[in-house]
Amino acid sequence: MTDESDLPIVDPSAVTEHTNSPSDLPPVAGVVLAAGMSSRFGESNKLLAMIDGEPLVRHALRSFLDSGLTPVFVVVGHESQAVREAVGGTGATVIDAPEYEQGQSVSVGAGTAAAAETNAVAAVFLPGDMPFVDPATIRTLISVYDAGVGDALAPAFDGRRGNPVLFDRRHFDKLRRIEGDVGGRRVLLESDEAALVAVEDNGIQIDVDTQAQLAQQRQNRDD
Repeated sequence: MTDESDLPIVDPSAVTEHTNSPSDLPPVAGVVLAAGMSSRFGESNKLLAMIDGEPLVRHALRSFLDSGLTPVFVVVGHESQAVREAVGGTGATVIDAPEYEQGQSVSVGAGTAAAAETNAVAAVFLPGDMPFVDPATIRTLISVYDAGVGDALAPAFDGRRGNPVLFDRRHFDKLRRIEGDVGGRRVLLESDEAALVAVEDNGIQIDVDTQAQLAQQRQNRDD
């Protein structure tokens, strides 16, 4: 299996005329993975922690909604009702993953199954604990995909891979078959047409796993 360091890094300006207009992009679904148990965060659910007056998961969802992805799904499991309420009124479709305790693969499978029922040519997956991804980064991923560069794409900042990750529909069956507490990394690395897309967005590498990380991000926002 290819290592992440072996994936080519694509300069989006060299392969496509990047657009900020969602109407110019192909139909791509978005899947926010918001079913996890936040075990490293403590007793509370990190996805419900507040940043700038809104739950963390709602920030992650907004990155998708503002990018023009359609439709957008939110996969819930742990404290599902509270997470539903946190993303209510946005127009996103909420999907239950009742076996969420088996790991992230359950959420990926549920989101993939939902995307497969639409006319989306691909799907973009983002963990719900990543609140600072620029919507323009998502549009860049889709533009590079639309230019035919690859069928499994992830953004890279300063040469390091981040999230979200885009998968062409041809990978949906593989994504639905993964097991355990893993996402789509293996599917990305096993694709012969995988690539990283260079972006100027450090938000692709910022997640919130612990109370200390949350405090740091709050401080960064206040500075």
